[in-house]
Amino acid sequence: MIKSILTRLTSRIYALPVLVLMPHSRCNCRCVMCDIWKANHEKKELSVEWLERHADPFARLGVREVLLSGGEALMHSNLWRFCSVLRERNMRIVILSTGLLLEKYASDIVANLNEVIVSLDGSEVVHDRVRNVPNAFQKLSQGVRSIREIAPSFRVTARSVIQRANYLDFIDTVRAARAMGLDAISFLAADVSTAAFNRMEPWSGERVSEIALSAEEAMAFEAILQESFIVFKKEYDSGFIAESPEKIMRIAKYYQAINGNGSFPEPACNAPWVSAVIESDGSVLPCFFHKPYGNIHDKDFLSIINSSEAIRFRKSLDVKKDPVCRKCVCSLRLGVI
Repeated sequence: MIKSILTRLTSRIYALPVLVLMPHSRCNCRCVMCDIWKANHEKKELSVEWLERHADPFARLGVREVLLSGGEALMHSNLWRFCSVLRERNMRIVILSTGLLLEKYASDIVANLNEVIVSLDGSEVVHDRVRNVPNAFQKLSQGVRSIREIAPSFRVTARSVIQRANYLDFIDTVRAARAMGLDAISFLAADVSTAAFNRMEPWSGERVSEIALSAEEAMAFEAILQESFIVFKKEYDSGFIAESPEKIMRIAKYYQAINGNGSFPEPACNAPWVSAVIESDGSVLPCFFHKPYGNIHDKDFLSIINSSEAIRFRKSLDVKKDPVCRKCVCSLRLGVI
């Protein structure tokens, strides 16, 4: 707790509870709202040898949870040894997955991970269309079943990105998640404002309009959400739908703001003070959306996150006013721990 307080007071990282790693650059989907798959030919990867050199410094910083993002982390060339290095230091490991390889690696997942968060973008037809992969929904469903057969209580949740291709399917998406036997589902808007997720630069207006809801669609989605508060009262109350009604309504408000109607929902995030992101090329970022502090192939991790540039960034960052933060589609908010 003392280290967490010192971090917030000084903007120098003394404790880092959460670390996001992108083990490699490839993905096995071609989602309409993401460009990560366009880097499949690059085959960049964080090696086990690299992790072995940095794992102890991570542990000394108090890293308790490691989120394996991507891309599809299950495509890493030596993922289970990669995970064992983290488990040897008592770190909780969560993986973000497209779900296409869950069945193949079900036993390894149960043995090496603490939780899987799958991408679920709608009911079957909608999900497959968004993912641009034939039978993606069936593969995901079978993968979840395979994990359940091995370990019925193993936690498998879903994350769904709301955008033009699936917003009308919100009700059926929740039903699909329930039928699939998932433990929970969360929702967020599509990022259409930054150069994250392998974009060379932020999208043009035309590309944004392909993904973002129009003003009319945002109003229609707001009506769908209002209906969901009645239809899924138990799901909201139990936490099966991870967001509260108030929080999930922020997605509709976000898209209204994209169209110039009202302001963006006020962010509540302390990610740069409690977490860091390391991409497959070694770039170290305060979060998915802000620019890198440096690269672990040039300097050690601790030197990067506590460099004068990084400290200056955190000291000057006002998430309620920063233009990147104002349009952020997700947030991490940890209390003093």
